[in-house]
Amino acid sequence: MAEIHNPNLQTPGSSGSGGSGSGGGMSSTMVFALLLVVVLMGYDFFKPKPAVINAPAQNQQQSAAPQMPAGSMTAAQAPLSGAGQSGAPLASASPQVSAAAESLTTVENSQYKIIFTNRGAQVKQWILKQYKDNDGKPLDLVQQQAAAKFGLPLSLFTYEPALTTEVNQALYQVTAGIAPTSYIQVPANGSTSLTFHYSANGLDVLKTIHFDQSYVVGIDSQVTRYGTPVRALISWPAGLGDMEEFHPNTKAIVRTQSQFASYEEGKLTALSPRPGGFLIWTKPGVSDKATFDQPYDFAGISDLYFTAVFLPETPSRATTVTLHNAIDLPSNLSDPTSTKTPADLLGVAMGDQSGTTHLRLYAGPKQLDVLKTIHATGPDGKQDGPTLDPLIQFGMWAVIAKPMYLALRFLHSHLGSGPYTWGWSIIIVTFFINLCMLPTRLMMMKSSVKMARIQPKVDALKKRFAHLKPADPKRAEMNTEMMALYKEEGINMYGSCLPMLIQMPLLYAIYRVLANAVELRQAHWFWLPDLSSADPLYILPAIIVVGMLVVQLITPAPGMDPNQRRMMAIMMPAVFGFTMIHFASGLALYWGTGNVINLALQLGINQSPLGKELHALAAKRAAKKLGGPKVIQGRR
Repeated sequence: MAEIHNPNLQTPGSSGSGGSGSGGGMSSTMVFALLLVVVLMGYDFFKPKPAVINAPAQNQQQSAAPQMPAGSMTAAQAPLSGAGQSGAPLASASPQVSAAAESLTTVENSQYKIIFTNRGAQVKQWILKQYKDNDGKPLDLVQQQAAAKFGLPLSLFTYEPALTTEVNQALYQVTAGIAPTSYIQVPANGSTSLTFHYSANGLDVLKTIHFDQSYVVGIDSQVTRYGTPVRALISWPAGLGDMEEFHPNTKAIVRTQSQFASYEEGKLTALSPRPGGFLIWTKPGVSDKATFDQPYDFAGISDLYFTAVFLPETPSRATTVTLHNAIDLPSNLSDPTSTKTPADLLGVAMGDQSGTTHLRLYAGPKQLDVLKTIHATGPDGKQDGPTLDPLIQFGMWAVIAKPMYLALRFLHSHLGSGPYTWGWSIIIVTFFINLCMLPTRLMMMKSSVKMARIQPKVDALKKRFAHLKPADPKRAEMNTEMMALYKEEGINMYGSCLPMLIQMPLLYAIYRVLANAVELRQAHWFWLPDLSSADPLYILPAIIVVGMLVVQLITPAPGMDPNQRRMMAIMMPAVFGFTMIHFASGLALYWGTGNVINLALQLGINQSPLGKELHALAAKRAAKKLGGPKVIQGRR
């Protein structure tokens, strides 16, 4: 049984390889390194269009006979409504059930503390005990500014504005078991429930919420009018409480990347608030009040680290409505007169086409080991369907990213519970990744040596065809002879590029891991207060710039023009250092550690026979290019 108390309640409001690892492959290294920056910063913008739900249409709301969005539903799927709209009621009005005044009820377990109000049977606060907001307070998943304007979680969504207002403003009677209560402690090894009931003028609303020790709550809801079911959906109207742009202590506006996430037929679809894409690869934005009668296994709103998703008891009868609102926020929260721009707020509502709703709601962190334990309803009606872990979007290289994430978690769990364990875990993983990449570095250097050895023959071949114009068909003969020369000398012309292509999936995978791991949120490491945010002192970007510059200068490049090499030695570190100023410090820690490791490896390689030969070839080529002193001939 639930333990009942009556306390005084308070109602508060990647790269891992740093520099080039080869000699003659310096130009290709720059191309691929710069390509990596583009991939890291623009993948979500450039990636192909996923399979998305039907283009949503706006709902035309009417106070009388409710209608659905055009094109979203058939006439047979129209929302259920009571006969009381057209004249005499079908049944006599039920006895009136309501509360005399507003009251609060707190439900608490080891994961959360939820504060309900009986006005509308809604949630005023949904506090996650193990997480804090940017002000150091327990994280409230209810976005208070959005809730004040667009509604509270677990409010009801109907297709009649007047009815929606009534059911969300009415004062419900609250019971836990058989007695009214203001506080419920969920039993350690059990469950409990909270029931809200309102009845007046033929309208009857019953809402029951079930709790256990997990982040999941069960919700049963039924709205009838004169005995006839009305389609009323359970909603999470607008945004999540960790949206940084709403926090007064935010130094710079960083728009939260909220999405409407739905899972159907084994595939996750994630739509951003506004349309996006590139050229023909576009995807729609999220419309407001668009209805979808689709068999979603789960659907909800999700941002980088937290989510609120509904899991219907019967997916085949699920009705889902997308909600999209916005609040104008000043660019500087401390200055209300500064330029204002809209901050998108996504929401979702879900119910059952029958008018009686049974579903579950997961509201909590996007933590892999937690999400993998929560199953949607399967075809057999049991909770053995897909898990929620697709909500963590590791990208197209998830097959590599997930093992990296698990390796980080393994190291963290075995390094103890100290404050710096996540930072040390990143450093150790970086070391092993660079150790695994050492063979590719040696492969690139061997390719560079072979190319440097035959460079005189290549120069002579180019000189023979130098008089031909670029479009001359005879230049094809030069390419044929060049390929024959490479084959004769046993050289793969892509030898310096292929190792970099092998490294790129690893670099992108670790970028996705460090960008999506909720465990790194507010995890600190020495001067870094939050590994999910940028380095506030710019120490890591400085280490990256210096490390890359030194690696570039000590790496022999016999096949490269000295002027070009000097330009690259400055440009590449500058580009990557500037990039790391804006990236999460966890990723910058990975990249900077990789630069330090690369510097040590390059110093060792330079002392090897292979490195010494590369330096000798580079010196010989530089001397030949400079030639002897020029003699100025006087006139005779």
